Amino acid sequence: MSYMIAPRRFFPSIPSLRALEALDRLGSASAVAEELALTQSAISRQLQSLEKQLGAELIQRDGKRLSLTPAAQDYAGEIRQALNQIVQSTLRVQAAPLAGTLNLAILPAFGMRWLMPRLPAFAKQHPDVTINMSTRLAPFNFASEAFDAAIHYGQAEWPGTQSLRLRHEQVLPVCAPMLLEGRTVSGPQDILALPLLHIQTRPEAWQQWFEGRGLMPGKDLGGTMYDQFATITQAALHGLGVALLPDYLAEQDLATGRLVALHPEPAEMPGAYYLVWPEAKSRSPALVKFRDWLATQAQAEDPLPR
Repeated sequence: MSYMIAPRRFFPSIPSLRALEALDRLGSASAVAEELALTQSAISRQLQSLEKQLGAELIQRDGKRLSLTPAAQDYAGEIRQALNQIVQSTLRVQAAPLAGTLNLAILPAFGMRWLMPRLPAFAKQHPDVTINMSTRLAPFNFASEAFDAAIHYGQAEWPGTQSLRLRHEQVLPVCAPMLLEGRTVSGPQDILALPLLHIQTRPEAWQQWFEGRGLMPGKDLGGTMYDQFATITQAALHGLGVALLPDYLAEQDLATGRLVALHPEPAEMPGAYYLVWPEAKSRSPALVKFRDWLATQAQAEDPLPR
């Protein structure tokens, strides 16, 4: 959908907006002048020009000290997001002027172990698309972040987006062989006697796993909490306890014997991994190419798009 561009009077100059944003962030005109390589009087003139154009008081003046009014502080925060979007858009054009760039938010463990090994095939098929990746552990507002799409775990419940399910999460209880010295584990009940390692993004995972095996252990399972799979995996490798890891994450360490599985079959968990993108960007050429290719890597039961 296209929207009519607003009249010119609603477009203040970039230098004046940069001055306002910098004053909000740095707190003094001298710091703003140093950052923007201008004199303090030039900064003052830009701010006065902005006030005149907007017809609103933005600056509180106490002698030589300048500070923003509460309304200007809110305005500066929004301007900061807009300036960042301009920078990101400019970088995308410079990096890949012909085909475009996809800015992708990824989950670190899934991105490293599942997505990265597949990306060479995409690069071979689409050498004209550049993918920039940054880590995000939780959903965010696409309107205020410079991302075109994200890898998300959970349910397909991200307002204002469409999604493609990539795969369900299947987990295995694993630990280092040293943890089992002098112990016998013949079933899920025996795992309850071992120290359990938990991850913040899935606080009920162990509860769900035990209930799926016919046990009702209660809600207070105890154990140590970790914020990422990278740290919980290291804890398991060093014998600190049993971790419930996704199969794609545990397979290498299981193959080398650094970890052992305490249950023979992976268990499917309620959540799944999704590629999500804002509806406004659904026709972006780089996104379309990546999304269509990723659909060939996804579990077959999910249609495109949702």
